[in-house]
Amino acid sequence: MSVTLHTNLGDIKIEVFCESVPKTAENFLALCASGYYSSSAFHRLIPNFMIQTGAPVSRPKGGVSIWEEPFEDEIRPTLKHNARGIVSMANKGPGTNGSQFFICFDKAPHLDGKNTVFGHVIGEEGMETLSKMEAIEVDKKNRPKSEIKIERVTVHANPLSG
Repeated sequence: MSVTLHTNLGDIKIEVFCESVPKTAENFLALCASGYYSSSAFHRLIPNFMIQTGAPVSRPKGGVSIWEEPFEDEIRPTLKHNARGIVSMANKGPGTNGSQFFICFDKAPHLDGKNTVFGHVIGEEGMETLSKMEAIEVDKKNRPKSEIKIERVTVHANPLSG
């Protein structure tokens, strides 16, 4: 499965690892399909590290899973924060996954075993959009000074479909 995040800076297509991390994939895909992420801001940006989003407009620092409670990590030794474009769940410690996620700008091996990797960016357009995002100036709290947001999300059955 894949999704396209249609952002105000361009599209990012993400292949979701449904078989490897089924609960995380179910949560992410259901939130995408329900429109939960529409208008969500990318609220944290650390160049050479990652950009974070996934909080609804109504709860800019929060967000919940489809089960309306935190869910457990699905750490897999074969899924690592080993490249630009890796997509992973944001959390506040073990078993605290909700709706927020981040996309890596670079390798982040210190997160292996701590955050659930559930996808990766596919295609050149998505990587170009990541570069546009990474170039946005941030304040002292790593908040983008210019708005970056998900406008809407398209869910695809085939990761290679348009």
